[in-house]
Amino acid sequence: MSSPHTQAPPSWETHKGLHALLAGLPGVDQVGAEARAAALATRSIKKESKIWAIDTAISMVDLTTLEGADSPGKVKAMCSKALHPDPTDMSTPSVAAVCVYPDLVEAAREVVGDRIHVAAVATAFPSGRASLNIKLTDTKEAVAAGADEIDMVIDRGAFLTGNFGKVFDEIVAVKEACGSAHLKVILETGELKTLDNVRRASWLAMKAGADFIKTSTGKVAPAATLPVTLVMLEAVRDFHEETGTKIGVKAAGGIKTSKDAIKYLVLVNETVGEDWITPDLFRFGASTLLNDLLLQRQKMITGHYSGPDYVTID
Repeated sequence: MSSPHTQAPPSWETHKGLHALLAGLPGVDQVGAEARAAALATRSIKKESKIWAIDTAISMVDLTTLEGADSPGKVKAMCSKALHPDPTDMSTPSVAAVCVYPDLVEAAREVVGDRIHVAAVATAFPSGRASLNIKLTDTKEAVAAGADEIDMVIDRGAFLTGNFGKVFDEIVAVKEACGSAHLKVILETGELKTLDNVRRASWLAMKAGADFIKTSTGKVAPAATLPVTLVMLEAVRDFHEETGTKIGVKAAGGIKTSKDAIKYLVLVNETVGEDWITPDLFRFGASTLLNDLLLQRQKMITGHYSGPDYVTID
């Protein structure tokens, strides 16, 4: 993965400048965005390209467990699957990362070593309702335990009431607490209500130092959608054109099938280009998507599906 995105330059660290930036963003044509996303979703991929697309999608998965019943044993089993998704076919790529609660990072790192990334959801996930000191402690402890990626949640209450400076300052502080770890900023787009807000939150997060912007926690509906992801990708494209910095996008929540994953790959390719078709710049946050990718991969290679024991039940 490329080096972490550096913090925002001083000229953007004033709240006045931040408000001016966000107020000056063009509005999103919601009907147009939905129509473009729907049109791209109908694009077909040639059969010979589908196995490549499936392997690419597997390599972009952040294999996730974020349940109250999680345990070191459950996390370690998931990590074994992350390293070798199909033990019967070692040509199957590993996933990009595993994503766990901060207190289970050490258990994850014991299994994966340095072979894949370990992401931790910090900053009082999923609500984000905690003091900044607690959020920073949460982050630092996760990094100290071995997390090399932090998925933080923004304060949606502050954002929706126009307190953009508070949201910005918290991201900057968490970014500093990450040290060398990459920072993914979760917008929780299901609570932002409008595509205009999605665009504003995307720019705010990128200006504050996010390495990735992420759609959702997966705990709020709707989670990832094609129109929302399109708007985020357009923001990333425009940010790159303005600054030369490439920011990643993570679509998380509700993406369950290979067909869905391929739609997102087409969206990425058509919006920001081939440079983003890499785990360094695009991820799927998912718990069940990997199973369907594995089933479809086997069908493409062998011509038939295996029995129900072929994939683990997560």
